[in-house]
Amino acid sequence: MASTIKTGGTVPVSGQYRPVGSKTEYTFVQGKRVPPTNNGATKFTLVDKTKHKGGK
Repeated sequence: MASTIKTGGTVPVSGQYRPVGSKTEYTFVQGKRVPPTNNGATKFTLVDKTKHKGGK
């Protein structure tokens, strides 16, 4: 399940992402861009994929 995305990239899967070297998690939505950070380009790793109930 290891999905990694860089700052400015498009989120491939909705879920909780953690920046490399950090303990903080952020929620990113599929299809949206990863926002800029104060530290410049940052890699985020998918920690927990969003779970959907069968909706329409």
